[in-house]
Amino acid sequence: MELPLFPLRTVLFPGMMLPLHIFEPRYREMISRCLEEKLPFGVVLIREGEEAGETARPHVIGTAARITRVDRKPDGRMDIVVVGTKRFRIDELLYNHAYLTGEVSHYPVLNGDTRLAMEQAQRVRPKILEYVELMTKATGVQLQLDELPEEPTTLAFLTAIALQVSATDKQRMLNQAGIPEILDLGNYLLGRELQLLRYMVESQDVVQALTGGPTGYLFAN
Repeated sequence: MELPLFPLRTVLFPGMMLPLHIFEPRYREMISRCLEEKLPFGVVLIREGEEAGETARPHVIGTAARITRVDRKPDGRMDIVVVGTKRFRIDELLYNHAYLTGEVSHYPVLNGDTRLAMEQAQRVRPKILEYVELMTKATGVQLQLDELPEEPTTLAFLTAIALQVSATDKQRMLNQAGIPEILDLGNYLLGRELQLLRYMVESQDVVQALTGGPTGYLFAN
C-alpha cells in the first residue's frame, strides 16, 4: 500500500502516544488528507537530512500512526496526538506529492507467544523496575510506572518506549524481527543504562554526604 510518510528525529513504537506540532504547508496538507480520508501515516526516523526544508531520507522500518486528537489553529497550524499501530517496511520511496510517501509492506511482530519470549520478559521485568527507581533518584522527578504487563509483546514495546537512549538505539529495537530479539536488545540496553544510573546515584549520595545538601546534578540523556 502507499502510505504518507513523516520523517522525524523520533522513533514511534506500536502503542506509543506522540504529540506533534504541524506547521509546514506540506505536512498540513498531508494531515488534512489523512483526516479527511481517515488514513494513517507513517512515522520514520530520519537517516539523512532535516525535519524541515528539503525532504529527508528515512530509515526503512517505521510505524504507522493513527491520529487521535487534533487542535486546529486559526493560521492553519495543527497540534495533533497520534498513537503507533503497526510496523511497516518501506519498499520504495515515492515523490508524487508535496510530502514524502512510500510503497510499504507490513512488518509483522514475530514470536510474541513463544517460550523464549516469556523467558526474555522475565529477565527484563526487574531491570525496568530498577531503571525507573534509579531514574527517579537521579533526576529528582517522581516517575510512576503502572503494573508491568505479563504479555511479552506489550512488555517489549513498553521497554523500548521507556528507555531514555539515543534514537539510533531505539531504531535498532524497532528493526528487530521478533519479540525475543527486541527484549534481548532491551535487556542489554537496560543493563548499560543501569550501570550509568547506579554510578550517578552513588556519586550524588557521596557529594550530598560530604556537603550536607543536594548535589545540584541535572540528569540528561
